[in-house]
Amino acid sequence: MRCEVIAVGTELLLGQIVDTNSSWIGEQLALAGIDTHYQTKVGDNTDRIAASIELALSRSDAIIMCGGLGPTQDDITRDVIAAVMGVELVRDDMIAERIRAMFETRGRKMPQNNLRQADVPEGVSTIAQMPGTAPGLVCPVGDQVIYAVPGVPSEMRTMMKGTIIPDLQARSGETAVIGSRVLRTWGHSESGLAEMLGPRIAELDEGGHATLAFLASGAEGLKVRVTAKAEDDAALLAILDAEEILLRDVLGDLVFGLDDDTMESVTLQLLADKDMTLGVFEQATGGYLSSRLAGQAASDTVFLGSLIAGNPALADQLIGGGPADPEEAADLYAEAARSQLGADVGLAVGAATPGDRGGLNVAVAWVMGDRGKSWSLSLPGDLDRMRQFSGITLLNDLRLHLT
Repeated sequence: MRCEVIAVGTELLLGQIVDTNSSWIGEQLALAGIDTHYQTKVGDNTDRIAASIELALSRSDAIIMCGGLGPTQDDITRDVIAAVMGVELVRDDMIAERIRAMFETRGRKMPQNNLRQADVPEGVSTIAQMPGTAPGLVCPVGDQVIYAVPGVPSEMRTMMKGTIIPDLQARSGETAVIGSRVLRTWGHSESGLAEMLGPRIAELDEGGHATLAFLASGAEGLKVRVTAKAEDDAALLAILDAEEILLRDVLGDLVFGLDDDTMESVTLQLLADKDMTLGVFEQATGGYLSSRLAGQAASDTVFLGSLIAGNPALADQLIGGGPADPEEAADLYAEAARSQLGADVGLAVGAATPGDRGGLNVAVAWVMGDRGKSWSLSLPGDLDRMRQFSGITLLNDLRLHLT
């Protein structure tokens, strides 16, 4: 079963919106065992959309079209699909009533042009999941099929999970279970991890039951994804468990979490397990680290708060003076976070200064009990990159100490 993705919208071509939908759809298709060899972006033009559909039908068994199902004049996906199928658009009264009801529950009057969304190509079925006013479509074209879903990510994902993926699997006759597990790492490059795992990758390439892939994800860490196929869920879980053990044996402390874990969630949970609290001092990062910490489940009981001093004079005032050495200052900032916030552990990110070869230098520190550490980081890139990488590196060092 080969499935192609067509993302519709001139705004995608102009770079006004980043097409994250196609990448997510591609990932879901891979996990479902559905091959996808092509992804296309096309603007809101009838002839070009039709040409994209015809080309996709010439080389794929199924098409997922994303976008162009709204109520405005440039939302023409349904019209083009009808033309390709050689049928007329017909009004689906049940869909029209659902759209009216959505507006009524919000206390708003429905614009008449929203009824365009209830016009569907003759002979198609609508997708049962309908979170918004745009219905998804399942359009048979001989032995092939075109699925049309809205461009709103949450609506698209609901339809993909609820109808499209199961329907594709049924059409393909695929009965195997496919799943993945992601090991999140920090502290090594992608090429370095690939070298460390080279022997295992070679073994799997020669006839293993799983595959490994790498994905550099900035402050989210470098991900190592294990994907496997098995006859049922139990067999799949056994394969993923075995591969995780092998990978952890090789990567050791580089692995900080799994799947949806973040460095913040893992570090806060380690502190929660030890019944310890955390305070943070930020200068160069301007609250970035605190914001990420505050969004975690354990933050209510562990993360007490932060001192944010964008102005160097205020930072000096909070520690009672201004030491010349950046690492000494970071030590004092970490102690200020701990003592002034009444925390067990203090973290600090000091001021940033230009690096010798571009990039930025920044001093960081942590303090816990009678132990502490401060050091300077030399980070490439701009201020945003420095904010991300200094915070995650500081948390990772604390994590390693806690474990």
